[in-house]
Amino acid sequence: MPASQLPFSPQEYADRLTKVRNAMVARGIDLLFIEDPSNMAWLTGYDGWSFYVHQGVLVFLDEEPMWWGRAQDANGAVRTVYMPDERVMSYPDHYVQASTIHPMEMLAAIVRAHGYDARRIGVEMENYYFTAKAFMVLQHELPDARFVDATGLVNWERAVKSDAEIVFMRRAARISEKIVDGIFERVEPGMKKNELVAEIYGDAIRGVDDDWGEYPAIVPLLPSGSDAAAPHLTWDGRRFEQGQATFFEIAGCYRRYHVPFCRTVFLGQPPDFMLEAEKALCEGLEAGLEAARPGNRAGDVAEALYGALERAGIRRDGRCGYPIGISYPPDWGERTISLRKEDDTELQAGMTFHFMPGLWMSDWGLEITESILIRDSGPAECLCKRPRKLLVKD
Repeated sequence: MPASQLPFSPQEYADRLTKVRNAMVARGIDLLFIEDPSNMAWLTGYDGWSFYVHQGVLVFLDEEPMWWGRAQDANGAVRTVYMPDERVMSYPDHYVQASTIHPMEMLAAIVRAHGYDARRIGVEMENYYFTAKAFMVLQHELPDARFVDATGLVNWERAVKSDAEIVFMRRAARISEKIVDGIFERVEPGMKKNELVAEIYGDAIRGVDDDWGEYPAIVPLLPSGSDAAAPHLTWDGRRFEQGQATFFEIAGCYRRYHVPFCRTVFLGQPPDFMLEAEKALCEGLEAGLEAARPGNRAGDVAEALYGALERAGIRRDGRCGYPIGISYPPDWGERTISLRKEDDTELQAGMTFHFMPGLWMSDWGLEITESILIRDSGPAECLCKRPRKLLVKD
């Protein structure tokens, strides 16, 4: 039987499938194979920690999608996808990490059985989960098929969130607030970093009221002092020190929907240069939020931010944000739009972003960020409701 406790209504999944099929037709794709677990979950409801082996969803233009994966994970599929059990297919366990056979041989057999072995097949070429070996095997097994790069096809259809998705993201935002509140309450000189991370995970998983939390797609990031010049350091057993800043990059996660949130905590009295940077960064954030309106470009947000920073003598370029929503490790971004000057994507109501203008200098760092929702009119809404400032704890 189809899953009885789906995150969304059958109509929501039907609407999503229609959007993807329309995108397939526009690109001349007869059959789409997706391995990205975020896309699998968004299209079918599938949820399981099984993305370390080959799995995926076949999307047809004229029949229900088909989940395909490891036999033991098929037991999870029949419990989480909206399709009937006969749309769940699997390969035997002796194919897992074998050197002489490959699961894609089994997938190719399914494709042949459905008559698509000489059709245009879309695959996610630039994806963490679709390997070069997998593609080579598919090419060998289906020599008459024409493979089309469908990287991002489903991701782009996820860009504008439904009302139901926004409800989930608001719940994730409350969890993010709880995590940041707990960080500020607990952190102090002498506390070991791993001990604080244990509390972060506790708050993240317990959630808020009846809204339970899930594991985030990225682990907590919390470098201190000069290490804060490196944005992607995690934690160790060292202790927090008086007179140092630590930025905390975390995300509340509810039903796989993420709301990242970053704040920097200074233990003691911050130096003047950091207070000046805080002022410029907050002015830039405010300018970016004003620019984050429907009809404007994604690049307009970046230009507004960088203009405020440049007036304060701070040079920053590149990307300062990315779309967010449903996700699995190793990334909570959607890998489509970028908040950077060159991106001409038109902002639409219902889009959600992590507006992430971190400052990573040669020997210090500062992160103050907001996850935002593009509204029907006016500036963007911040999903988290916490003061936008450097958090100082004497």
